[in-house]
Amino acid sequence: MARKIPEVNASSTADIAFLLLIFFLMTSTMNVDTGLTRMLPPMPDPKQKQEDIEVKRRNIFTVLINKSDRLLVRGEPMEVSMLKEKTKEFIVNPNNDPNLSEFEEKDIPLIGKYRVSKGVVSLQNDRGTSYDMYMKVQNELVAAYNDLRNELSTSMFGRPFNKLDKKEQEAISKAIPLKISEAEPKNVGGK
Repeated sequence: MARKIPEVNASSTADIAFLLLIFFLMTSTMNVDTGLTRMLPPMPDPKQKQEDIEVKRRNIFTVLINKSDRLLVRGEPMEVSMLKEKTKEFIVNPNNDPNLSEFEEKDIPLIGKYRVSKGVVSLQNDRGTSYDMYMKVQNELVAAYNDLRNELSTSMFGRPFNKLDKKEQEAISKAIPLKISEAEPKNVGGK
């Protein structure tokens, strides 16, 4: 007669496995991609009347990226390496060039009277644009604003922008506001 093999009670094995899974999920950390830091404007009041704000053509710095990752800035081809300096030149307009942005003189706390640019950087890309090129262009545009803020904060307060206290940073941000407008991607030459 065949020998009887004792059975193992496996009813609690599933419970133990589930508890181990929960333990490892609770104690482990996962890397989280941060993405782009952009503040969206607040939702408009539904009762507020919508007005079209007209921006003069000279105050718009258009940056287009096509599906071949080529850059077109204000209608002219450009390399990404030149984008930061051209953006800074557009915002500052050191020689009062009529083709670059206009200014509005404002009285800013802690700074005093300052010529604030009315310029807006308008970024638009094709749906076929690579993520790498999009990020390079974004980084150059933000770097232009960061450089200008650092230059102003160093001349006004003797420290770079990230070393200023909150009120000083707010003053510099009012003098050099980050104005990057992103249009919805299009199929420029696509299918």
